[in-house]
Amino acid sequence: MKEINAIHEKYMKEALKQARKAYELGEVPIGCVIVREGRVIARGYNRRNTDHTTLAHAELTAIKKASKKCGDWRLEDCVLYVTLEPCQMCAGAIVQARIPEIVIGCESPKSGSAGSVIDILNNPEFNHQVNIQKGILEQECSDILKLFFTELRKRNKAEKERSKSD
Repeated sequence: MKEINAIHEKYMKEALKQARKAYELGEVPIGCVIVREGRVIARGYNRRNTDHTTLAHAELTAIKKASKKCGDWRLEDCVLYVTLEPCQMCAGAIVQARIPEIVIGCESPKSGSAGSVIDILNNPEFNHQVNIQKGILEQECSDILKLFFTELRKRNKAEKERSKSD
């Protein structure tokens, strides 16, 4: 078990690197990597505001890149690592891509679709279910999100005060 957690931590650190890229762009810092046969084959991070599209989630970007790399939409021999529990759109894409396992840094109590709000990944009505591992580097994954939203609230408050004085 210790060895498995060390492997999960290794790849979650890679997902955190992607989250930091989003943070630097002013995006919600969520990062994702997809691993196949012990190698990272795809990376992604949030770019919704940068790319002006709802679809620019970390998981969707990584899934698209992994599919291209594998030459198939089925990612049946891959593991997806993501810093925040997927939303319903990303959870649906994970199921559709036939990804068998997902490793999550921290839960999302407002929109998590891997058990926090709903569990799309293990709905028995779907033809594919996903093995879920949660809490890998949970504190680090949570901390970057908390820092981002604290800074965002400060910026919004300062902006609001500036507009009042104009």
